[in-house]
Order: sequence, then structure tokens, then C-alpha cells
Amino acid sequence: MFGSLLFDLMFVILIGILSQWIAWKYRMPAIVIMSVAGLLVGPIFGLVNPKESMGDLFSPIVTFAVAIILFEGSLNLDFREIKEFRKPVARVVTVGAFIAWIAGSLAAHYLAGLSFAVAFIIGGLFIVTGPTVILPLLRQAKLKPRPAAILKWEGIVVDPFGALLAVFAFEFIKFINAEVTLKALLLFFAASTFAVVLGFIAARIIGSAFERGAIPEFLKAPILFVVVIAVFVLSDAIMHETGLLAVTAMGIVMANMHLTTLQDVRHFKENISVLLISGIFVMITASLDPHILIEIFNPNIILFVLAMLFVVRPLSIWVSTIGTELTIPERTLLGWIAPRGIVALTVSGYFATILLDSGYKDAELLTALTFALVFATVTIHGFTIGFLAKKLNLTTADESGVLIVGGTRFAAEFAQSIKSTGNEVLIIDRSWAGLSHARKIGLNSYVGDILSEQIEYKLDLTPYRYMLAMTKMDIYNAHICADFAPDIGRQQLFQTSFHVGGELNDFAIKGGQYLFTPAISIYDLEERMNAGHVIRRTNITKQYSYTQYLRERDDKSILLYILRADKSIEFFTPKIELKASAGDAIISLTSPAKTIERVKERLQEEKGEATVQYEEVEERFHESEMLHKPIIPGEAPLSAQPK
Repeated sequence: MFGSLLFDLMFVILIGILSQWIAWKYRMPAIVIMSVAGLLVGPIFGLVNPKESMGDLFSPIVTFAVAIILFEGSLNLDFREIKEFRKPVARVVTVGAFIAWIAGSLAAHYLAGLSFAVAFIIGGLFIVTGPTVILPLLRQAKLKPRPAAILKWEGIVVDPFGALLAVFAFEFIKFINAEVTLKALLLFFAASTFAVVLGFIAARIIGSAFERGAIPEFLKAPILFVVVIAVFVLSDAIMHETGLLAVTAMGIVMANMHLTTLQDVRHFKENISVLLISGIFVMITASLDPHILIEIFNPNIILFVLAMLFVVRPLSIWVSTIGTELTIPERTLLGWIAPRGIVALTVSGYFATILLDSGYKDAELLTALTFALVFATVTIHGFTIGFLAKKLNLTTADESGVLIVGGTRFAAEFAQSIKSTGNEVLIIDRSWAGLSHARKIGLNSYVGDILSEQIEYKLDLTPYRYMLAMTKMDIYNAHICADFAPDIGRQQLFQTSFHVGGELNDFAIKGGQYLFTPAISIYDLEERMNAGHVIRRTNITKQYSYTQYLRERDDKSILLYILRADKSIEFFTPKIELKASAGDAIISLTSPAKTIERVKERLQEEKGEATVQYEEVEERFHESEMLHKPIIPGEAPLSAQPK
């Protein structure tokens, strides 16, 4: 319609990013929104047709994008993280993937009506389950650690290799059809080996250069980007379709080199990947012919989707996990959940072009077939994973796990107080130095950016019911709360108060609830800790009521949270008035002044003296603090309480 290549590129990228935002805002699968958007601006209303406007550039752009997406995904394959469940993961991604390949290929041939060649190729691609869609489902369902971990790592490990399996199938089919000789097939394997070696060498060289400081920080991401493209092009020039293998191998090697400088680079690659996924996906859907949409409702395609849901997936999981420690409920859940994602759609469009150019006319159904499978799995599994997990008793208990963002001294002491109550706690900060105090006192900690999409690959966030943003960057705290609001819920999101007045406070309230009563900034909390204030626990009993506690407490004390009798936690906020009952405990930040005064009174009673020297009282106070002994009835340092 617009007749401008530049405008079409801008338009599809704009639509893709807007779709991602809408999906985040309304807690919907991004792949569904992008699909609908692409169909609306493409075949339905005819606003753009990227394939026509880009001409010969269309295929190279898609190819480069897929290579970068796969490299970015393979950067997350740190095999240290699967050592606890290596056996079932290994079975699922090898035996399970092979069974899914063969069974899916047979279903594509006999039910969808594809030729053996095309079915065999697309069956390899359909083994992928898509981390871009499985991770939001895992957060939503709050699965127990083992099934959640297996689903997550299956998506990460299998995703890049699905495309490679399709490449192998393509070369094998050409050999069977005598389009290539045995020598050519062996050459393909030799070229594949070369691709792996090339990726390995490139990863080692670039990784070593990063660690030695041979590349300045501002050039690391651009150089890595260029090297990935160079490795892909060089390998693909030697043997077509091996470039994907080369960049995947490069990513895996770099992920397991455990580079200290990779975090910032990975963040850049993540941003590029999101941009490419959004743009390429809309490009593919907007380039569809209208008659392909009609093909989605073909009875043969519907039968194929049903077979993939109810036969192929359960069969591959149940057979591959024989002899593992997985329980029947776990195998049942794994056998049902397998949403296909963005990589499956982008790569299927890539292979559809190659197969059509090679004379396989039925390959024009691949995009419709993939769309039908993706829509069905994302929608059905998205709506059923929570229900099925609860029925199978595979959801985590509604515990009061707390994730604290920010590595200040107060945050560490506050996290320690939560840990001592028996609740799980994790403290995260963007710098290693920022977590020094947390490491000193033995807290679980993690170095990373909570706003990075990669955090979901590295951390299981399901045990944490609450998220507390307590960094020294107030706007960053607000962004954290706003970003996680659709997933966690605003009732479970908190942030420390802004340390400046004015309109910024109104902005902060839109992020998360202010912490503590009265609301206080992290700067003021740090100052109080440095001035000797301590986190204390006061037990509420029938003899010592909550009302009495409020009446007698120090006016300068800060109410932090209530530890209920059942060990659950409720945080104080300025706008919600909490009440404590007998059996509960109040955790507060208090100055030592009032405690010293009460010690003085006790010493007077013990010695029968009219006066007691302040120095003696202070010495007794600090001695009791050091020995962790309660010194006031009903009120004691938190560390003095029995665990």
C-alpha cells in the first residue's frame, strides 16, 4: 500500500514492539498478539506485504535474525544449572525429542497430507517447545521445582536444535531422493563438524579477549555481534544451513566459559533478540497469502494438531522418562505441556521458502500448519497448566518467600531477619560488591538485573510470593514494581519511599506499595543502621497486646512487618492498617535508646540503687546484644529468638 521499503521496515518493527507491550500489559502470550497484528496489517487489510516490498532481501533478513536469536538463546545453556536433574532432562531432550520427531513426522504425513520429505523435515522442527512461551506459563502455574526446571530446560536446550534437526532431515531427504550422493551427505556431516569447531574456536578467542581486557567495554557488544554474523556467514558459505549450528555451538561454549564480563553483553543481545523476534514475526505473518489462513481450518490440519497434543507429546515423554525418578503426576504434566513458540514459526517460514525453491509444492502448507499448532498449544496449555498442576498436586505451597532487590546493609539485615523466621529469602543486586554484606552473613544472593528477561532463565522466581524493591535508585524501584505487576500482582509488590519530595512520589505509588510504617527511604534506613539502630522482634501475647505495644514503642521506631503465628509475613505500609493478635510478632527497626532505658530500670531493681551509670547500662546492653540474649520481657533482638 505504502510502496516504500523503508516505511515497511519501520512499520513492522513498530507493530512488533507494540504487540510485545500489549502482551505484557494485559498478561497475554506475545506470540498471539504479534500473530493477530501481523495478520491484520498483512493479508486481512493489505497495509503491508514485506515479502513483496523487500524482494530478495526478505530471506537474508529472516536468516540473519534466526541466527542471532538462536545464538542469544544458546548463551543461556550453562550446564551447571541442570546437574540436579540431569538424567530426566537428558532423556527428554534426546530420546523424547527423537520419538517426537518420528511420531510428529508420521502425523504430518498421514494426517496433514504432507509428503514424506516435507513431513520428515517439519517433524524435526516441531520438537521445540519454546522458552519464550513456557517461562510465563511456569510463573503463572507456580509449579514445584523439578517439573518446572525440566520444562524450562527442555525449552532452552531443544529450541536451537530443532532447526538443526530440520536441516539434517533436509539433507537426508535429498540423499534418499538421489538429489545428492553419499559423498555429498558425508560432506554435509564434515561441514557440520567444521561448523561446531568454528563456533568453538570463535567463542574461545572472543571470550579470552573479553577476560583479558583486550576489548574495551563499549566495543564488546558490537564486536560480538559482528563475530556472530561472520561465523554464521562463513560456515553457511562452506555448506548451506550449517551456519545455525556454528552460532549455536558458539553460544553454548561462551555460556559455559563462565565469563565475568558476559552479563552486560548478554543484556545487549537480549534487547537485539527481542527487537528481531518482534520484527521478523510480524514480517512473516504479514507476508502470508490469505488462502493460507483458510488452510488452518482444514480438517487434516486440525487432526494433526490433535494428534500432536494427545498422542505425540504424551508418548515421547512417557517412553523417554521410563526408569527416571519422575513420578506419575510429573510425567503426566510434562506429557501435556508443550507450547510451541516464536522460533518454531520463524524457522518454519525460513524452511518453507527453501523447500518451495527446491520444488516441494506442499511446503506452502508449512506456515499454516505451524500457526495452527502454535495457536492451539499456547492457548490450550496456557489455560490448563494451572488447573492440571493443582489437580496433580504439583504446585508450590502459598509460602511467604521474599525476593529483595538491592544489596544495602539494611536490605541484608532485613533479609536475615526474614530468613530467621523460616521463610525463604533471596537478595539480588546488579553488582557483586553490592552484595558483600549479604554474603558475609550467609544469605542467598544473586548478581544480576531483575529487569532483564534473562533472569527467568537463571532464577526460579516461583518460590517468592513478595518482591521488595529497595535499591538506591528510586525510579528503578518503581520500574521493577511496574514491570512485575502483571505477573506477581501489586498486592505483593513493595518499594521503599522516594527520598525526595514532589511529583516523583506520585509516580512511585504507581509502581508498588510503599514499605513500612511510616514510609521511609532506603537512604534514611541506611543512616539509622549506621547510627546503631537494630531490627527487633516483639512477641504479642494475651498479657502484652498489640495496642499496648503501639502505646509504649519508641516514636522513632519503624514498623517493618508482622510475623503471623503460622509463620506467614505481612508487611506494614502507610495505607493499610495491620493488626496483630496473640501469637504474632512485630518486627521493627528501633534505636537502642529506649532499650537502654529499660535495662537501666532493671539494673536499678536488681541492685536497689537510686542511680546507675549510663556507661554500665550501655555496656550491659551491648553485651546482651553480642551474646544474643533477650534483655526485655516481650522485646528482644531478633537473633535472640528461638528458630
